[in-house]
Amino acid sequence: MKLLVYGAGVLGSQFAVRMHEAGHDVSLLARGERLASLREHGVQLAEEDSAQVRRVPVPVVEQPSDGYDLTAVFVRTHQVDSVLASLAPVDGDVLFLHNWAAGAEPLGRVIGSERVLLGFPAAAGTMDGDVVRYRKTNFMTRRVAMPIGEPDGRTTLRVEKIVNTFRAAGVNAKAEPRMDAWLKTHAAFEVPLGLAVQSAGGPAALAGDTDAVHRMLGLVRRNLDALDAGPVPRAYGALQKLPAGLLVPLMKGFLRSSTAESSALSSTSPSTRAEMERLARQLGTAPTGP
Repeated sequence: MKLLVYGAGVLGSQFAVRMHEAGHDVSLLARGERLASLREHGVQLAEEDSAQVRRVPVPVVEQPSDGYDLTAVFVRTHQVDSVLASLAPVDGDVLFLHNWAAGAEPLGRVIGSERVLLGFPAAAGTMDGDVVRYRKTNFMTRRVAMPIGEPDGRTTLRVEKIVNTFRAAGVNAKAEPRMDAWLKTHAAFEVPLGLAVQSAGGPAALAGDTDAVHRMLGLVRRNLDALDAGPVPRAYGALQKLPAGLLVPLMKGFLRSSTAESSALSSTSPSTRAEMERLARQLGTAPTGP
């Protein structure tokens, strides 16, 4: 597969390395200082706080072009508009792998609806300068799959081909027939959580404020109740049904965990806030924290 990975942050960099090392013809799109660093050092990777840094010379480009079988987009929600504009003149299928609750229509309106595929990345990590510090895998994280699907829920040969190609490269991918509902459900949970973490100053700080965790979970329930198709996957329904007395300590435990610390939740940057606010508008909720 000839693949363009659009976005050289934590997720795009990890994915590009995995596909490159599996023997695929991969290019990683970056700009500015990130592009210069990648050209000089390659993708630099380290497991969590390890001092060992591995460098992988993945080819890099500055602009998208024709000739790719698939473009995999790893950017933040509020950056999608500029990505669409740059992809409109080129050919090939486009797999959007990021937070998105607005459905496929605004994507297809710019690049053509027949090119759009939806998904969500399963990896996690943080940026330490130009080094990607990825989360150490464990039994639970290895079971989390990258869902990929057609916007209309069809089972198609191209989705099957992409899933099989990713799996052969060691990426735990799966076909998801309800991808749009999956993304809306994830956003219903992610927006209150992300904004609450932003307001508190980090996941551990939020864990120390029981009232804020209560309010956050109340907003999650409100969002899930508003979903037209109900939560997907159905396991999210536990957030609607379980008593607060059980959910609050479970959530506080997660917020204090290394998993939360090594995820995007630990970033309190303006870019993270901008992403949560865009997602909130897509959901039709007020972009404010609890």
